[in-house]
Amino acid sequence: MTSNPPSSGRGTAASPGPATPSAGTSATAKSAAESPPSGPAAARAGGLSSVDQVAELADQLSSCADQLHERIMREIRSYQGGPVPEKVQATMRKLLDDEILLRQRANGLYADAATVIVKGLGKPQSHLMALTADAAEKIRKIGLIGEVTTLVAGLLAFAGAVGTGQPAPILLALDKIAKQIRIIEAIAPPKPPTAAA
Repeated sequence: MTSNPPSSGRGTAASPGPATPSAGTSATAKSAAESPPSGPAAARAGGLSSVDQVAELADQLSSCADQLHERIMREIRSYQGGPVPEKVQATMRKLLDDEILLRQRANGLYADAATVIVKGLGKPQSHLMALTADAAEKIRKIGLIGEVTTLVAGLLAFAGAVGTGQPAPILLALDKIAKQIRIIEAIAPPKPPTAAA
């Protein structure tokens, strides 16, 4: 009676079972899952979701303050050394105070960026940057100095809301800025038609 020859082990090697991940692989996968999103994923996460994004907005608010200062100085120069109406003087004094406050709030965001990161804002960083850039442009180009005050008040409210790190007041302030920009655009004189090519 002949016995079966012992298995060489080659059959087992040719048909391996399900691969079991090593401890190193598991740790790497877990680390990747827990790490914050970057690139396109970070864009989808919403604005102000990182220290860099908070600092980026602080830069933009500082730029708005720069545009406000230039607009005030241009208004003063427009009187060419002559008397400035009292109402205009009062408006410019208020705007100068607002400029200082806007810079203070921007500087506060630089200092507190790590503590005001917002989770689940629901608006991309690009939306925040575009809206505040549009506000800065409106401040620079706006016709009557008095029309600047409401827009600047909206920026101040927005900067203060960002400092809370809470989505609800931030979104409310953004909505007010957007509405004010639309009002300014509605009352602006129409652009002259461009000549046909």
